[in-house]
Amino acid sequence: MPAEWRYSIAVARLPGDLPAIHNVRRQVFIVEQGIPEHLEWDGQDAACHHVLATDMRQMAIGTGRLDPEGRIGRMAVLPAWRSHGIGRTLLAVLLDLARAQGHLKVVVHAQCIVADFYRKAGFQERGRPFIEAGIEHQKMVKILVSGNNEKNL
Repeated sequence: MPAEWRYSIAVARLPGDLPAIHNVRRQVFIVEQGIPEHLEWDGQDAACHHVLATDMRQMAIGTGRLDPEGRIGRMAVLPAWRSHGIGRTLLAVLLDLARAQGHLKVVVHAQCIVADFYRKAGFQERGRPFIEAGIEHQKMVKILVSGNNEKNL
């Protein structure tokens, strides 16, 4: 990978990293996808664990969060940085955080256009597609434990 495409991903430090996280989400969700601001800023950020991807200049290029109930959301990568493995790595770090917190499963409301990304990571659809923030979504679940306990999840 050329040096200009190198990046790093770390668990974000709050509240210091929130402006960078919000900048990525503003660009992807509000500007690019047209999601209304009042839906994007849901007041839950302080209660969540966030991951932040940065380029070699320490500029934010991607983010995601894990809420206390085990829901992964607000996954966003700036357009110029897509298709470089950043989303996969963000998701892997969030899954590790979920396991470390003792979650037995994680849930994501995936935009249907990117549901295959989550399928490739081992998520399975639950229920029918639905509209959230004006965009078609699919609830998807990934079991983080193996064995007989899966039947009860």
